[in-house]
Amino acid sequence: MLFKDVKNDLPKEVYKILSKEIKELRPSQEKAVKKGLFKKNNLLICTPTASGKTLIAEFAMLKQILSEGGKAVYIVPLKALATEKYKEFKKRYSGLIKVALSIGDLDSSDTNLYKFDLIITTSEKLDSLIRHKTEWIEDLKVIIIDEIHLINDPGRGPTLEILITMLREIVNAQIIGLSATIGNPKELAKWLNAKLVIDRWRPVKLYQGIYYNKEIIFKDR
Repeated sequence: MLFKDVKNDLPKEVYKILSKEIKELRPSQEKAVKKGLFKKNNLLICTPTASGKTLIAEFAMLKQILSEGGKAVYIVPLKALATEKYKEFKKRYSGLIKVALSIGDLDSSDTNLYKFDLIITTSEKLDSLIRHKTEWIEDLKVIIIDEIHLINDPGRGPTLEILITMLREIVNAQIIGLSATIGNPKELAKWLNAKLVIDRWRPVKLYQGIYYNKEIIFKDR
């Protein structure tokens, strides 16, 4: 699928920015479009690293914010990753939307966040904001959960599961989960009431090898 095929689904400003670097959608992106990305369907995206998952999230967030209003939240497991995404999104879309980073004190309600369209945060911080009864939470229309496979992690999993459960109860939003490794994708998709997108394409071929005696012996080369 060519990028121009989704021109009418994206705000003109977004299409203008992205068309400079994108000519063709990657397989997972095409599958996401066909499974209702622009129709506000919940999606669970299970594809390899660097296969284009983040752009799927960007499509959903920007279409909602710029076309219909409301806010989007991008949830990540680590503060370092949150900072990375914040810098990335702010650099690319600073002229279109207001992007905020919220990873600080869990006891703070960060009341100034109501001014922003897209909030990048961790699951622990967003859980805290909800418990502080932060009013802008009700304005969320798109929820992105990066590394959603961590819902099975003994440490972070319970907080993430409770967070998703609370969000589904208090807001009516499109939920998109992103992950490269999910052991039970069908079960998780069913729990999220989401369409499942699975694809194995990756931009660089992956080789398997064994390092022995200061040499890497590849299995299939």
